Amino acid sequence: MSNEKKTIMAVGGHVGDAELTCGGVLATYALKGYQIITVALTGGERGNPSHMTVEEYRKQKEAEAQRFAELLGGEAIVFPYTDGELPDQEGIRLELCDLIRSKKPEVLMTHWKHSMHKDHELTHRIVKDAHFYASLPGLERKDRAHFAKGPYYAQNWEDATGFQPYVYIEVSEEGFALWQKAIQEHWFAVNSPSFSYMEYYAHLMRCNGCLARTMYAEAFDLDEEAKKLIKKEF
Repeated sequence: MSNEKKTIMAVGGHVGDAELTCGGVLATYALKGYQIITVALTGGERGNPSHMTVEEYRKQKEAEAQRFAELLGGEAIVFPYTDGELPDQEGIRLELCDLIRSKKPEVLMTHWKHSMHKDHELTHRIVKDAHFYASLPGLERKDRAHFAKGPYYAQNWEDATGFQPYVYIEVSEEGFALWQKAIQEHWFAVNSPSFSYMEYYAHLMRCNGCLARTMYAEAFDLDEEAKKLIKKEF
């Protein structure tokens, strides 16, 4: 019997995306003993504050991703692509495919398919294709094929068009407290002059908790073909 931890991988277009939209669930499952991996396809560095250059903020964002993951006992991976210029290439899909096969996540989470941000929409497509490639035994890569559940598409105010909550996943009170501590490592989540990120997602977890008949929860959508509820009896 394997003693390896089960893994959850959350993929965002920018550093901070997965941490905000899936962070409560990630923190909750970290406390249950899961290995948590956050992946950002770009640094999100062009949201730099006025006192920092884009290059300086990129370094800070990568360090923030690492500190958030460390507080969850997990791992942060940031791809080398530029914020706003994520390329639509097969190479990135295969790079993420290889990462999925290497890390073998139980569950994969990412952006919904519609967004006001081009990097989010492209990340959705990249993750879907990488998820497919990773599961194909006939696609020979360094590691053997691996199938992850999902992708689960996280609720995000920037990705709201057409999003319909389908699955509510409970966030424990301890997980919520850990997320509140960890998300403060991200400068923009606390200090952004354009949007109150931390406050919004904290309240959203409580609102979703009300709908899910629990204290806190995060909402996710699925592809239509994945929406199958199978029961042997009523």
